[in-house]
Amino acid sequence: MKAFAALYQALEHSTGTLDKRAAITDYVRRVPREDAAWGLWLLAGNKLRRIAGSGELRTWCGELAGLPAWLVDDSYSHVGDLAETLALLLPPSTSHHPELPLHAWIEQRLLPVAGGDADTRRRTVVDAWTQLPDNERLVFNKLLTGALRVGVSARLVQQALADFSDVPIAVLAQRMLGDWPPTPAFLDALLSTEVLDSDREQPYPFFLASPLENAPEQLGDVKDWLLEWKWDGIRVQVIRRRNEVALWSRGEERLDGRFPEIEAAVLGLPRDAVIDGELLAWDDGTAPLPFSALQTRIQRKRPGSKHLAAAPARVLAYDLLELEGEDLRERPLEARRQRLDGLLRATQDPRLQVSPAVDAASWDAAAALRQGARERGVEGLMLKRRASPYRSGRRRGDWWKWKIDPLTIDAVLLYAQAGHGRRSTLHTDYTFGVWNDAGELVPVAKAYSGLDDREILALDQWIRAHTRERFGPVRSVVAHHVFELGFEGVNISNRHKAGVAVRFPRILRWRHDKSASDADQLSTLQALAR
Repeated sequence: MKAFAALYQALEHSTGTLDKRAAITDYVRRVPREDAAWGLWLLAGNKLRRIAGSGELRTWCGELAGLPAWLVDDSYSHVGDLAETLALLLPPSTSHHPELPLHAWIEQRLLPVAGGDADTRRRTVVDAWTQLPDNERLVFNKLLTGALRVGVSARLVQQALADFSDVPIAVLAQRMLGDWPPTPAFLDALLSTEVLDSDREQPYPFFLASPLENAPEQLGDVKDWLLEWKWDGIRVQVIRRRNEVALWSRGEERLDGRFPEIEAAVLGLPRDAVIDGELLAWDDGTAPLPFSALQTRIQRKRPGSKHLAAAPARVLAYDLLELEGEDLRERPLEARRQRLDGLLRATQDPRLQVSPAVDAASWDAAAALRQGARERGVEGLMLKRRASPYRSGRRRGDWWKWKIDPLTIDAVLLYAQAGHGRRSTLHTDYTFGVWNDAGELVPVAKAYSGLDDREILALDQWIRAHTRERFGPVRSVVAHHVFELGFEGVNISNRHKAGVAVRFPRILRWRHDKSASDADQLSTLQALAR
């Protein structure tokens, strides 16, 4: 634990990427392989099985420190991070144990009591609090709460390992996709410079597009770019290797069994392949169904005939990453697309089609097509350089997403709640409403972003002075302030009082020029709902 606590401190206090990479590399080099495996697993964003709930930890801390529950809770609301709150409130450690490495703490102390009775879990946690020095106790608390957060991304971990092992970062990224065990055996395989059989069982890291923030004319000649529609579905890789099929989402989750019609289509391919594309729910005509229709399929690992018929799925393929075991990612996009066309043309299966290219003779023509994107059920255009390789992660320059402008409404602030972390003392989580036919304000959206620090501070002061009621951490406020909200779409929803749910709401601006009576009507959102 001592070495991992020192690594945490080094990462926490470093602002330079190279310094963080060096700290991770040094940690992997110095500690036992068992500790290195667990350390990398945690830095990659994984969390331990829950040992104790937030309420239990606050209660045990209060009992050990002799503090009333209200004071512990109030301290937590001001600090914003539970692990730090506990570390600050706990009394100094009273005993010291022989130094235990990280893997021993996790495998011998924590994991055996996960899911056990409260007394056993309390004894394990309190014993650690009384034995660990302050810096290690903070990291121990981070493990308990699952909030390690030290400004380290999975890619930074992969870069550090590439520095350490000379294994290409693309190979490391591929080996670290999905669920992997924090064991010395996996660490050895991860850092192996040999080509492993397991390398063919994993998907490739996804190449992600960046938002287009400038005029597309700055990209050069439109003929150098492949234009596609930006579909609103789930990005997937469909894999056929050795006559076995796997579906992987961009979120590194296997979707096997949830879309049997897609698996059947992939099995019908004449050759083994790895295809990158968009999974969509599709009606019997020519248009995609709303994302909400696809959600009904995602939640069912073995969908019945009713759900298969209500939201039939298809994949619109973007790219061919591998064919008959050959990695094609370094080839130009245009060459990969030609081979993709040939592969899918041989099957003629409507459940697996190439995402059509959008023909535009100029950027002005492309802009005109983009304006009609919403009517097509898409989010805008994708711009991909025809000569580009298939990279990993969000590498700027070759792939851009040119989304349509968001839909907007004017809504009234109804409720507010304090945020977390550095904003735990400010109200930054907001609920907004619009008017229904009965002249009542009904909640339709929650938003957390869009205001600058000055506006947040001013609004927080107003919320405190104009609170009507309190419901735990939530405050109901006087209906006064109007905000323009942006969002991507509206779906019918039986789970919400308003009967609709907006997708990806965010604050665009504070409308000081409008009063609550000027806010939009619920019927405006209902008319937009799909």
